[in-house]
Amino acid sequence: MPLNEENFETKDIQNADLNPEDLANNLKAKVEAVLFITARAMQPLEISELLNIPEEEIENALLDLMFDYSSRDGALEIDDEDGYIIQVKAEHLDIVEKLCPVDIKPAVAKTLLIIALKEPIRQSYLKELRSNAYEHIAELLEKGFISRTKDKNGRSYNLKTTPKFAEYFKLKGDAKTLAKLLDTTNDIKNL
Repeated sequence: MPLNEENFETKDIQNADLNPEDLANNLKAKVEAVLFITARAMQPLEISELLNIPEEEIENALLDLMFDYSSRDGALEIDDEDGYIIQVKAEHLDIVEKLCPVDIKPAVAKTLLIIALKEPIRQSYLKELRSNAYEHIAELLEKGFISRTKDKNGRSYNLKTTPKFAEYFKLKGDAKTLAKLLDTTNDIKNL
């Protein structure tokens, strides 16, 4: 079922019969559901528009949720670096990788590395660097690690990595951090 505001009943949040604590808990539950279902970083304004609730109330619910998650000894947390997202804590990611591995062939991984280091990179330029670039791009798009947009003249696409790429590879830094992590700096310098 697509996520839209019709999927959420907001009238009970605005119901004056509920006491303030019940209203806050109800709103927290709805915000938590949005974060869980979308599985991507969301801004308070997006959630506000989706639930038809003032942004300030959404921000308060998010803060309460972050406190709730941080105060219990669970495997999940709410990260707020690039928006708000429910994610598995770093110390439990090995379990996730065992259950949901992403199989990337070395040649495709190298293409992904080039995209990450040179992003945004024109698809036509990437084709000059990597002979099987189009096949690799299709696979990386399908796995959600890259996105593409038409460039200004409309003749090629610009490629860049997605938040899923950074989340999966546990990247919080820049391209140099990625190169050190993959220890391929010498291979990439000449590109």
